[in-house]
Amino acid sequence: MNPGAPDLHETYGVLMVASVVLLLAVPTMKQFTHPDDRARYYTVQAITALGAVAGAKLGVLFGDALWPLRPFDDWAALLASGRSIAGALLFGFIAVETAKPLLRYDIPPNDRFAVALPFSIAIGRIGCLVAGCCRGAPWDGPVAIAYDDGVLRHPAQLYESLFQLLAGWALLVLWRRGILFGRLFALYLVTYGAFRFATEFIRDTAKVFAGLSAYQWMSLAMIVAGGVALYLRSRHQPVSWQRWQLKGGMA
Repeated sequence: MNPGAPDLHETYGVLMVASVVLLLAVPTMKQFTHPDDRARYYTVQAITALGAVAGAKLGVLFGDALWPLRPFDDWAALLASGRSIAGALLFGFIAVETAKPLLRYDIPPNDRFAVALPFSIAIGRIGCLVAGCCRGAPWDGPVAIAYDDGVLRHPAQLYESLFQLLAGWALLVLWRRGILFGRLFALYLVTYGAFRFATEFIRDTAKVFAGLSAYQWMSLAMIVAGGVALYLRSRHQPVSWQRWQLKGGMA
């Protein structure tokens, strides 16, 4: 390694930390004035986080390790480093939506969090671009990028980073105008699912599950899950949501 060159793993780590810091820095709970509401929100967020962590691991298990089509026994490595944005979004959403009726949770989904999330992911994808993970398929084009294997590729990570910035901006506009209250994350799930499904064709992932990658199947599941939530929440919103709308949007 060139002594004067930046450490790519260190740069990747810094960008990953920056993406998390950005997400945590956004004031997503400032409108919670009652301790009970805040406690219930923390509980739901914890369930979401657990579902997302499990989904991030499952996404890698299916998408990269190609389990169960191939045997897999390196569970320690999976637990230590395996992570998938698609898996985290899908399984985090499924976990929290399953838990809400059981907990009788009547607070609307967090629109502020939905706005901040794409910007956080955009930073993380730049980290992937620098580190060389989540690579694009071979391509000899004007913006192609090569890593240590010398193969010119689509800068798939950059494409997604740009998408995330655009999605974040669009969600911010909708939130500021009070459009689709309580439905912004569902909308994001649909649009990101569609984007990810399409761009998987130019990513270096194995398309071994009926001609599609595991990430494409997860993307289709995101589209369905987000679409169902968007439809149901557009048809009917609980009366309990009204007090949050009067406060100018969910905390």
